[in-house]
This record gives sequence, C-alpha cells and structure tokens, in this order.
Amino acid sequence: MMYELLIPQTRKSLAQLSALLDKAAAFAESRKFDVEVLLNTRLAPDQFHLIRQVQIACDTAKLGAARLTGKVPPAHPDTEKTLADLKRRIADTRAYLETIAPEDFKGAEARKITTPRWGTKYLLGREYAIQYVLPNLYFHVMTAYSILRSNGVEVGKNDYLGELPFLT
Repeated sequence: MMYELLIPQTRKSLAQLSALLDKAAAFAESRKFDVEVLLNTRLAPDQFHLIRQVQIACDTAKLGAARLTGKVPPAHPDTEKTLADLKRRIADTRAYLETIAPEDFKGAEARKITTPRWGTKYLLGREYAIQYVLPNLYFHVMTAYSILRSNGVEVGKNDYLGELPFLT
C-alpha cells in the first residue's frame, strides 16, 4: 500500500514538473529571452525561486522514499543553475525512485520517521507519507507551476495533473 501511495505519485509529479520546464523553455525561446530569467524568478520576495522549488520537490520525493524504505538516496549538492541541470536532477530522482520496489516498504507504515529540522519529534511512516511527503511535494511543484504561470507561460491544470487513469 505504501508503495502504491508514494512512488507512482512522486514519479508522476516529477514528470509533470519536467514537462513544465519544457514549456518554460519553449516560452522563453518564443519570446527571445534566456530561460534562466524564469529559473531565478520567485512569486514573492521571501519565497524560493524556481530552481529551489525544483530542488526541494526532488529532495522531498527521494528522501521520503529513502526514509520509508531505509535506503540511501542519491546526493545532490544543490548546484543546479541551468534548465539542463534541473532536468537532469529530475531525471536522476525519477531513476532512483524506479529502483524502489513494493517489498522495500515492508514495515514502513509503522517506521518512526524524523528529519534534522524536527529534532526529537517524529511521525510514523503512514502519516509521514500522507501528511508530509505528498503535500510538500505538491506544494513545491505547484509553486513552480505558479511561478511559470505568473510570468505568462501557457500552462493549465492538465499540465500540473498530467494524464489520469480514466476507466471506460
């Protein structure tokens, strides 16, 4: 259950984030400006810029999966500056998530999960996934989306949601 809850959703959200960056690149090219202008844009002065939103989205996905499975996540030193750097980080994170199997989540729901920021506080695995990992991932992907949208990039709800598994 934990695998189904987390891995498909994190991989899909990161794929949508990558597609959003493609739209940003196309927009910048069509308007004849460097896409790095968008990458360094933020919604508010006290909010992270687009580059940092992508980094945090990737970290949330990989660290969430790693903490729940006891695996060691890949290291990313947060040195991305270009669109290619960000696309590579997303691809690397998605590739890492592909290495995680359903059986790796054995016991994850009851595992005590903490982060350096939480000190001695912890969440059990199920709450960590539902209350922290997924909302945090969605927050940063949506903030990246909003940065692009507020700058005129033609993105809509389907660019955020991606394909849905409709039944017929």
